[in-house]
Amino acid sequence: MASKTILLVCLLVATVAILVPIAEAQLGLISGLLGLIRIQGTLFCSPTGNVGTGGASATPVFANATLQLLCGTVGNVISTATTNSQGIFSILLDPLQFLLSSLLSDCKLMVRTPLSACNSSLTGLLASPLQFIGNTISGLLNIINIIPGGFNLIN
Repeated sequence: MASKTILLVCLLVATVAILVPIAEAQLGLISGLLGLIRIQGTLFCSPTGNVGTGGASATPVFANATLQLLCGTVGNVISTATTNSQGIFSILLDPLQFLLSSLLSDCKLMVRTPLSACNSSLTGLLASPLQFIGNTISGLLNIINIIPGGFNLIN
């Protein structure tokens, strides 16, 4: 009887040893413990995508705008986000797949929704380089915070 119990315990330990790494890989738990890259900001309905001369209260936000994170010389789409009703967007990336230096030098945010969708007198698209603003520690999670470096109008 004791040998059967030992055998059962050994089988359970072996099963857990096999299944836990598979679950971690599928759920991203390992990379989640290491860190996260967060690109976020607020998009305003202005020729620069930023707060206008009248301040935030005088500049409407650009709701439901589609943004893309483009990287490389050919502009590969890495991620896409849509602003909420307050014009806020957020893109999350796994730091094991991207180097911070490469993101800052080779990537940009592109607003794919034409400006005319928020103001019919505005034409063109907006593009912005990325700017690192620091890290935030939340428990075991190290969050690398990136914001748009400043949108420019592209006709």
